[in-house]
Amino acid sequence: MSKGKKSKIQCRNLWKIFGPEPDQIIPNWDQHQGLNKVELLKKTGCVVGTRDASFEVEEGEIFCLMGLSGSGKSTLLRCINRLHMPTSGEVFVDGLNITSLPDDALRGFRRSKTGMVFQHFALLPHRRLIENAGFGLEVQGIDKAVREKKAAEALELVGLKGWEKSYPYELSGGMQQRVGLARALATDPSILLMDEAFSALDPLIRRQMQDEFVNLIKKVNKTIVFVTHDLNEALRIAGHIAVMKDGFIVQQGTPAELVLHPESSYVEEFVRDLPKIKFVTAGDIMEDVGVYRVKPEDTAENIINKMDHNNLRFVYLTDSDQGIVGVLDYFQIVGEQGICRTKQPPSDQRIIRDFPVARTDTFLEELLTIGSGYRIPIAVRDERDRLIGVISRETLLTALTKV
Repeated sequence: MSKGKKSKIQCRNLWKIFGPEPDQIIPNWDQHQGLNKVELLKKTGCVVGTRDASFEVEEGEIFCLMGLSGSGKSTLLRCINRLHMPTSGEVFVDGLNITSLPDDALRGFRRSKTGMVFQHFALLPHRRLIENAGFGLEVQGIDKAVREKKAAEALELVGLKGWEKSYPYELSGGMQQRVGLARALATDPSILLMDEAFSALDPLIRRQMQDEFVNLIKKVNKTIVFVTHDLNEALRIAGHIAVMKDGFIVQQGTPAELVLHPESSYVEEFVRDLPKIKFVTAGDIMEDVGVYRVKPEDTAENIINKMDHNNLRFVYLTDSDQGIVGVLDYFQIVGEQGICRTKQPPSDQRIIRDFPVARTDTFLEELLTIGSGYRIPIAVRDERDRLIGVISRETLLTALTKV
């Protein structure tokens, strides 16, 4: 888990086995693990949906379960809100063990904590959009005026303001999926579970929905578990991805980790033809900022010593909030006669104010453009404009050799 991030969902050693006496499969798995699904079904009458799956989702993260049809991703998703009761293992949400909840508490958990968006929109055809979007609130027993207000806000959020009185048949597929998303958002859950939410859409509409979805999630700050069989979709949307095969998670990591470091031939086959330059980000390759950072009160002598020790041409001058004041060039500090090796900070005239900047989510393809006009390493800043990493020309070139 990332430093400073809070865990929202924890799944530990989850198994879901369908069939008679599923509890007998797990302790005797060594006898069955060489069998394919058909052979296992003939021998035991059971199908393994999910096998010993463990993962963790940070608060506010988009986490993707990806795999081919039959890989177990939808089964695993449904274990999170216990639409499927795991055969073995545990699910924790905000520290609460979901697998041990009694039925009444489980219903309360589903209504208050989770929303679900399906591949097939599951809209009520005889109801207007305002009623479809507010259906979850209606189930909760919320007053009509309140639920219509919340439903209207959710429809506006997904770009359907003005369509409240329309019926589902009057909408395109993409618009219908927006209604499904609005219905999930109207109850204001902290977690969205999305099962192949865009796969029924035409390719052009699907891509548009993916872009809109990413922008929307930045506004509403939800934790998302997203199921897809499309690797490109997973790489575009997710912060972390778990690749599944035969019910088992074969590898999980960031998009860049999967693309650059596949751990099996199965994952390698998935990523083989991808334009990797489009999926590696500044956050994946940036260097620790410590050696590149100096303070305004540091003397020229100390700065030069630090640059000598770390073999650096440039360092970043930052204030007390880690905001960037400017860049110092070794040769400008030293000067032709070495006269600036003094006990005083470098003068303002020697501070370079023009330098390349990126965010952690800036892709390698764009980093090449950003850094092309500079010898200065690229400064990586967070949302508060604090310096959190540096990408030198050497690091950039090394990343390119791997893609």
